[in-house]
This record gives sequence, C-alpha cells and structure tokens, in this order.
Amino acid sequence: MSEVCDQVFRVAIIGSGPAGMSAASHAAQLKLNHVLLEKTDHLSDTIYKYQKGKHVMATPSQLVLRSDQEFDAGKREDILGRWNQRTEELGVNVKYNAEVKSIKGTGPAIEGSVQKIVTRARDGSTTTTEVQRHAPPYAITLTSGEVVMAETVVLAIGTQGNPNLMRCPGGDLPHVTYQLDDPYAVLDEHIVVVGTGDAGIENARGLAEDSAQGNVVTVLNRSPKSANVRESFATAKEPNAKALVEDDAAGKLTIRYETETKAVEPGWITLSTRDGEERIRCDRIIARIGSAPPRGFVEGCGIEFASNDRLAFPTLSPQFESTAPGIFVIGALAGYPLIKHCMNQGYDVIEFVSGNTDLKPADEPLLEAKFAHLPNTGLPGKRSVNDWLELLRTNIAILSGMTTLQLREFMLDSDARFYKAGETIFEKADPGSSLFAIAEGAVHVRIDANDPSKVVPIQQGSIFGEVGLISGRRRGATVVAASDCICVEISRNAALKLQSQVPSARRAIERISTERQLLQMFGSGLTPDDVREVVDTAKIMGVRAGDAIITEGADDKDIYVIRVGSMIVEKVVGGKPVFLSYLPAGSYVGEMALIDGGQRTATVRAAIKSEVIKIDGEAFGRVLAAKPALLARARKDMEARRATNAFVESKKDGFSGVVDLYSEQAKFLVSQGLGEATDVLLIDERLCVGCDNCEKACADSHDGLSRLDREAGKSFAHLHVPTSCRHCEHPHCMADCPPNAIHRGPDGEVFIDDTCIGCGNCQRNCPYGVIRMDKVPPKKPSLISWLLFGSGPGPGEPPYKWSKKNTKYTGDPVADDKLDRKKAIKCDMCAGIDGGPSCVRACPTGAAIRVSPDEFLTVARLENEGA
Repeated sequence: MSEVCDQVFRVAIIGSGPAGMSAASHAAQLKLNHVLLEKTDHLSDTIYKYQKGKHVMATPSQLVLRSDQEFDAGKREDILGRWNQRTEELGVNVKYNAEVKSIKGTGPAIEGSVQKIVTRARDGSTTTTEVQRHAPPYAITLTSGEVVMAETVVLAIGTQGNPNLMRCPGGDLPHVTYQLDDPYAVLDEHIVVVGTGDAGIENARGLAEDSAQGNVVTVLNRSPKSANVRESFATAKEPNAKALVEDDAAGKLTIRYETETKAVEPGWITLSTRDGEERIRCDRIIARIGSAPPRGFVEGCGIEFASNDRLAFPTLSPQFESTAPGIFVIGALAGYPLIKHCMNQGYDVIEFVSGNTDLKPADEPLLEAKFAHLPNTGLPGKRSVNDWLELLRTNIAILSGMTTLQLREFMLDSDARFYKAGETIFEKADPGSSLFAIAEGAVHVRIDANDPSKVVPIQQGSIFGEVGLISGRRRGATVVAASDCICVEISRNAALKLQSQVPSARRAIERISTERQLLQMFGSGLTPDDVREVVDTAKIMGVRAGDAIITEGADDKDIYVIRVGSMIVEKVVGGKPVFLSYLPAGSYVGEMALIDGGQRTATVRAAIKSEVIKIDGEAFGRVLAAKPALLARARKDMEARRATNAFVESKKDGFSGVVDLYSEQAKFLVSQGLGEATDVLLIDERLCVGCDNCEKACADSHDGLSRLDREAGKSFAHLHVPTSCRHCEHPHCMADCPPNAIHRGPDGEVFIDDTCIGCGNCQRNCPYGVIRMDKVPPKKPSLISWLLFGSGPGPGEPPYKWSKKNTKYTGDPVADDKLDRKKAIKCDMCAGIDGGPSCVRACPTGAAIRVSPDEFLTVARLENEGA
C-alpha cells in the first residue's frame, strides 16, 4: 500500500549526478521548497562509480561554470569530497535510497494531450499504447511504495544505468563486464577494452598504468588510425585520446584499429580486423560502448522522444521542459553528457522554474559569436541564437533529428558561413575533409573545369563535401555558391561524432552519399527520382577481409557497389578456386544474375576490410526496365564478365597447370598489398637483366635518393614486387603524421612534402616497408661532367663516403643539424616529371611496369599470354 507524503514540494529533483546536484544546490540557495531523490546511499552515483583515482576533466574550457557548486579538473575523490561538503553547507534536502518507479500527474486531464508509446518487438512488429497526460502536481512513486508529491519535477537520471550490451556470440559470458571500479585490483590478466570513449580510454590506461600489475591491455577501436586523434577517437576528449596514443607508443598497452569483436569464449576473444580474423587470449572484457536513455520509464512519465531511434533523446523546449508540462529534463538524459554543461543546466532549470525566463544559457555568448557575421534575411529584427538553431534544424535534413541541446553542443564544434552568389566555396583538389550543409540558398558543383556552365545544383537542406568526409581524399570538384547562401561547415570530427550519436543524421548522410554514388556510377541520364526506391532499400554493409558478398551457385539477385576497399572474383575450376579479377572501390558487381537469371557464376569476396552498398535486385530491375540506356550500359559491362567466364569454361580441361599458377600468383600479389593499392611497381624477372637502371633513374630524379629497392621484396614465379610504394587507397602512412606532411595528389599519388620532421611514424606504420629515413645527399656534378671528366660518383644514389666528404658543413650547429637531419623518403610516382615514372622509362628491356590492380589482376591476361 502506498504511503503518500502530506507535503507538496515546489520542485522534486530526481538523480543527484552533476546536473541534479547542481539543481538541488541552487534550489537550496534560493530557499525553494525542494527534495533531491537519490536511489543509492551516496551523491552523484555516476561519478562515484568512476574508477579510483580517475582524473576528471572540466571541459569545454571556454564555457563559464554557472552553479552553486564548485568544479575544476581533478581527482574523482577530491571532487566528490567538495560536492558532499558543499551540499551539506547549503542544506540540500536529500532523500537517499529513493528509487523512482513512476511519475504521474494528479491534476485534471490535459485536453488533446495524449502520449503515444510505440513498442517494437524483436520480430519488427510494433504496438502503440495511448496514455492521457494529466496536469501537476505529480505523484512520484518510489519502489518502497512511498509517494512524493511535487508541483514541478526535474529529471536528471542520466543514461549510465542502461548500458549498450555486446551482441556477439559469447557476449553474455560472466567475464564480460560494463564497469571497472578499481583498476589497481586487477593483476596479471589479459584484458580487452571494447569502446574508445572517455570511459573506455580511462579504464584501459588505469589497468596499464603500473607495469608491476602485469596486465596485458588491448583496446579495440573500430575507426582507422589517423594523424588527428579526434578522428580516430571521435567521442573522446582530445587529451584522453592523445594520452592513450602515447601509452600505445610507449608499449604500455596496444590499440587495435579497425577492429571489432566477432566472438567471445572463456579465455579467448576472436577479433574481426582489417586483414581477417584473429584469436587472442582474453581473461576479462570491459565493454564501454555507451548507453541509451531508459526509454520505457521516461515515456511512461508522458515525455516524448525526438524520434523512434533507440539512441534518441527527449523532445525539450529551450528551457528544458518536456512534452509533459512541469517535467524538465537535464543532464545526460537531455543529450548533454559533459559535467560542466550538466551543472550549468541544473542551475538554469531552477532559475526557469523560479520564473526567470529571460535567463540565457551559459554557452549563449559562444554561439552568438558563431552567428554574428551572418546576414539577417527573412526575419524582421535580429535573429536570436534560438532562431538560428531552429532555422538550421528546420532547413537542414541531417540536423532535423537533433534536440535543441544537442544542436547547441554541435554548433560549438562547427561554423556557420555566408557565401555571396558566385563565390567559390572550395576548389577541386583542395585539401579538406569537412562536410557542408546548406541552410539557405543553393550551390553548384562544376563538372567541367573548362566550362563553368556545366554544373550540378545542390539545393537548400542538402549536403556537399561528403566524398572528402568518407574517403579523406582531396576535393573532387569545385563548388560555388549559386546564390547568396548560408552553410554550416562541419569538421570531420564533428561529423563523425554526429553520425555516431544521432542515428537519423547518419542515415541521412549515408542516403545522400549513396544516391550520388549511384547516379555518378550508372549515369545514363538517371535522376534522383529514378533511383529513389533503390536508394530507400539500399543498405551499407561492412565486409571483413576474406568474407564473401556473392557465392558461386547462390540464387540471390542483389547488386553490390564497392564503397571502400576492394574485392576479388573467383570461380571454381576442377575443384580449385581460380582468381578471375580484382574490383576496386567504385566498382559494382552482381548484375549478371539479375539480367540473365540463373545462379551466381562466381564468388566475390573482400580482399581487405571493405564496405559495400547492397542494392535490392528487384528494385534495381525495375529501374533497368524503365531505362533502356541503363540496361544497355549494364549489358555492355556484363559482356566482359561473361567473356571471362566463357574463356575459363573453354580452357578448363587443358590449362589446369597454367591457371593454378596464375591464380596463386594473383593471390600472392593481393597479399603483397595490391588489394589496397592504386598503383604498384612490378618487375618481370624473365626480362630483368639486373642493370639497376630503375634505381639509378629514381635517385637521379629525386635529389640523389632512390625511392625503390629492386632486389628487396618478394617474388612468385616470374613476377617480383620490389620495395616501392603501393599508393594505397587508404594510406597507412598518413595515419600518424604529426605535421600532416603526407598528402594524396590529383592523380592519386601519395607523397611527402617538405614539412616532414623525420619522426619516422610513417615508416613504422607502413606494412610494406617502402618508406626509408635518410638525409638528402649533396648535389652531384652533372652527368656530362661525370662522362667527360670523371667528376662525381656517376648515375644513381651516391655512396655514403662521397656524401659525407662533400657535405658542406658551416660550423653553425643549427645549420649543420639540418644538413644531417633524416626525413621520410618514398615513391611519389614521379609527379610533375614529364614522361611518367623514371623507373619504367629507364628499363632497357621493359621488365619494369607500373600497373593498376584492376587492370592487371584479371584472368584475361592468360589469353594474352597464350594459355
């Protein structure tokens, strides 16, 4: 039987984390009749559960703290101590061990205010329950049966009580945990930390801090390694991410990039990596993979969410009031997880409840500065920050699913920009990986550098620059303002964070990028309306190295577009898989079964970790039927694959030995990096005479230092892969270059500019050993001087003794240090040199060739070679 409290509090605050505690403290300071309900026996349970000794950061540093509590960066124990002391000094009315079960309005029914709660079952079916909202005061029922009455409720319960769980096989085993209380109590264990947000990073560093503990700590990061830690660790604070990377470099722990958990078993964990599966020892897993709002409880209070996504947050007014009148939501549950933000919200919400509706949030001056330079079109008077935020959310599709609070935080990391009609936003081949969203106006993408009239328009509400965001490559086209326009430039880090935290934004970005890739790939006069059904049903899938997307003999009819990575095509001949061809990013496959009918004629599997767009075969078939030009294009592309299959079938009884040799040779080349290469140097050892002209020409074209080692590298049959850059699609060397000295040129070449500091990170990160560290030798006499007078060491790289003898030291330590400083040296495909790569031009027998993998790795070569 419920015990109803006689007193009706002016405000009841539920949850004593940073937000709730700050709210209760301000209520006490203002002498408001209040109660703070905390389900445990101590304040701030989230901070209390931080690992012992954890350093708590006070970010963002530019944001002013507005609270009756103190907060500066420091140790967990010190912060909790100060908060407890200050709470007692203020006389905060705390009710401990008060877990809330439900919140119901006890006033009259609010006309027209019905909460619709949609529940989704595992089979995808949904049920809708309608709940009538009632006006305050609210009856807050505790699990003990006691009922607390309040005119206003501030919900500050956070999300940590509802962690995201591991979904892989074995994810429910007892050694999989979601909390680490004391890292110093864990000894001599192999530990895998899943998740690279702040909690995961701090757990990993705590476990590895003291080598005497004997722990072997591995951190799994799904993102690729990047020179910018904010890209590799999008949801973590930058100092935390940098500290983790430094620990990795020092050997204290291991970060495994582009790695996920595939399966868990007692004592072991199987990983899905860029290069395939790997099984490693594991005594304990600490999964810090985020949390979700406790939706069932919150919706039961009459509070609506911004969308049906599991990770969506409640819909709130600028004053934090929910769709249930008199119930306010602050803190992590509102979408603001940072402590300083939460504490400011606690202070502000009590001001609002007390009637101070003119109070502006603490981040208002920062956001005002973001919008100050924009023209005030469309509205009389000056636009407020809330006006601008509402305009962005209303006009930009990828921002429509964000709450006001999320949007405020998002704009702190983004920039609003104004462009006049005709102004260039960026040029083709410009560096840049930011994303642009159009809030007002339109832009033109120039598709012909020589004809400014040939453009593709992008209208208000859409985005551009997504190619740089996805691939990290330079800008693929010039974009100009078609009219006066306002855009939001979203940094790569902010865009990655947006996609990870706002599912609707991720889907919108994926949809737009998919639509544009399909239109660009298939052409044939297609419009967005033509491919709408195809795009709506398309799915972006990650594919592990070695996994098949198409299996020979299968009956499915779907089409696959390779978005990232590469695929190999194999056909079983005589019981053995024959390597047919290589498909790089930007290719598509699977049309033969759709157009011809019948079963799949070959297997397509990932050469490296890849990403594909899966297109529903039936939907694409309807587009083919409606567009004869597209069908003709597809049939033309299909003829090449059909010819390959026919050739294999015609030869299967007589060329087994040759095919085996070719197939093994192709697999060897993929293992040597052709699976992620865009351009690679090969040497036909049947033609090579060992003259080393290739090395000499390379050295003479590059300040006396050769970028290749002919003898090094591996061989299979007559093909040799020397030590020379593969110019990978996603270069490993770029991942950790402090001065950002490594770039991709307009023709795809990966090169190192003069800002290199010689740190050697690129050399260590390159899996193919093609980068060397060396100093530039002194300039040699000309070839004519060597031929006529014997001056200098002759063609090629000069000997060490000659370089040492002829280095002109000045006696100035700084200048002499520069002469001796080593820098990173690698192939740049002889960019800027007429005639193409010097190594190929200098080969007297034609043994040296530079090839594109998709042209070289094809069974059609067998026909040319007389199989």
